[in-house]
Amino acid sequence: MDEVRAKLRFAPSSAQKMRRVIELVRGKPAQPALAMLQNMPQAAARDLAKLLRSAMANAEENVGMRREDLVITRIYADEGPTRRWRRFGARGRFKPILRRSSHVTIVLGEVGEK
Repeated sequence: MDEVRAKLRFAPSSAQKMRRVIELVRGKPAQPALAMLQNMPQAAARDLAKLLRSAMANAEENVGMRREDLVITRIYADEGPTRRWRRFGARGRFKPILRRSSHVTIVLGEVGEK
C-alpha cells in the first residue's frame, strides 16, 4: 500500500483554525479538495492548498501515482510553538499576546486502497 505524506511545520495559524478548514476536505479526492481550498476565504486554506499541491506532486514524481486517483486518507493539525508577545497597557501593566502556530500532516492514498 503506497502512501504519500507531506508536512507543513510552523504554519502561522492556530491549530484550531486549521482544523475548521481540515474538516471540510478530509476523505475527499485530492483534486476537488484542492479546488475547494482555493476558493475558501480563510487564510489557513491557502496554506493547506499549498501543502496539498506539494503532496500531489510528491505522489506523481516519487511514487508514480496518478493525480486523478489520489484521495486524502488522513489529515490532521497539531499545535506548534506559541510565541509570547506583550503590549503595554495603562498603569504599568502589560497585555499578553499569544501568537500560535501549528504543524499539519497530510497523507494521500489511491482510490482503491484503504
